[in-house]
Amino acid sequence: MSAHTVDEILAASAAWVWFPRDSEHVREHLLLVRDPERFGGGVRGSQVESSLSPAEVVDHALERTRAWGAQRFTFWTSSADRPDLEEELRRRGAEHINTVAVFARPLDGATVDVPADVTVEVVRTLEQVRAVDTVNVPVWQQRPLDAEGLQAEFAEVTAALEAREGFRVLARIGDRAVSTGGCTIDDGFVRLWGASTLATDRGRGAYRAVLAERLRRSATWGAKTALVKGRISTSAPILARAGFTHYGDERAYRLNPAA
Repeated sequence: MSAHTVDEILAASAAWVWFPRDSEHVREHLLLVRDPERFGGGVRGSQVESSLSPAEVVDHALERTRAWGAQRFTFWTSSADRPDLEEELRRRGAEHINTVAVFARPLDGATVDVPADVTVEVVRTLEQVRAVDTVNVPVWQQRPLDAEGLQAEFAEVTAALEAREGFRVLARIGDRAVSTGGCTIDDGFVRLWGASTLATDRGRGAYRAVLAERLRRSATWGAKTALVKGRISTSAPILARAGFTHYGDERAYRLNPAA
């Protein structure tokens, strides 16, 4: 497979959505995903494809959010949305809470400088899954996985690894787990997701180590293009220095469904 075109990159970015384990989703006018309680239980909207007006689409999304009993609605913009909801959300006083930059680069020739004191490993054991959780809980402000959740997470990681559909990596400084990130391989793309580094260990190269291993291994599995959405305030500058090209931004808005 040759390198992906700009249109293919933008289409892959617009189609990318996360369905956590135990989540619910519906697709009518837009995609709505209800997150499980360990992630706060809110509803995320994206991927608008509707003949309704922006106001009608937002009304529909809020009605579904209230029916689910959720207290938080978050919408992620995309240049592919039809219609675009951003102006309507702003008109209603929605809070702009996050911006991510869409980045991509060919895997051929991808290199990332990694400090010698950071080690990285592919997650293969239950103990490694537990270590990943110790990083994710404070970074993402989510609930720790219980024994059942750890087993379910381990099963997912193992299945993806065995099918060569994706994997998760863990970075350590000494014996301490400090950073993690996952990836999924689909149609020649490797989608890089879930990267997190403990606040006390940022700036020491752990994120770069996690990035480098995902790029290296996914290339050996046949991926041609890396696609990632990096937070403007954290990972975006690192990705730019690692040779990724910026293809646009996606913004998150939060609206109180009861308002």
